[in-house]
Amino acid sequence: MTATSDTPTPLEPAATAATPVETASIQTVATPDGPFTILEAGGAVLASGWTADPVAILDRLRPSARPARVIDGPTDAAAAVAAYYAGDLAAIDAVPVRQSGTAMQNAGWQALRAIAPGEPLTYTGFAAALGSPGAVRAAASVCARNAAALFVPCHRVLRTGGALGGFAWGVEVKERLLAREARDNG
Repeated sequence: MTATSDTPTPLEPAATAATPVETASIQTVATPDGPFTILEAGGAVLASGWTADPVAILDRLRPSARPARVIDGPTDAAAAVAAYYAGDLAAIDAVPVRQSGTAMQNAGWQALRAIAPGEPLTYTGFAAALGSPGAVRAAASVCARNAAALFVPCHRVLRTGGALGGFAWGVEVKERLLAREARDNG
């Protein structure tokens, strides 16, 4: 995949989308954690998660960031999902992601992509990594507003003491992802 001026780099989500994406492709792939759906436009993931329901994926986006048209079709990111589940945990790192949010959200989503598999942070540690150790709630909000699950690995952030905390796609999925990453990273 060649980066162009319109394609965000893998670690730099787009700052804000002034105009919504015209057309996006949506694809659901089977994973050991259940169906995983990817919404992609221009080679960048807009939203993704463990569901076969396209509406649930679209609902992860702000209304102003939703594509004008969604078509069923292959996505570039599907190969990275297959590679991740085959044990190549770094496969998701190269997938471009485009999310629109505040400056803090964009910085947070970029910081989430820097958390190594098998080395989760607490929400307090994540807030500190963002330069605001006291902003634990804001750090948790960054995770909650992440539309590109797996590619922006918000599942790698835990409560103090190691409790899983919430996850949009179910705590069971979060637990299995963390166990897989701990096993395959070792």
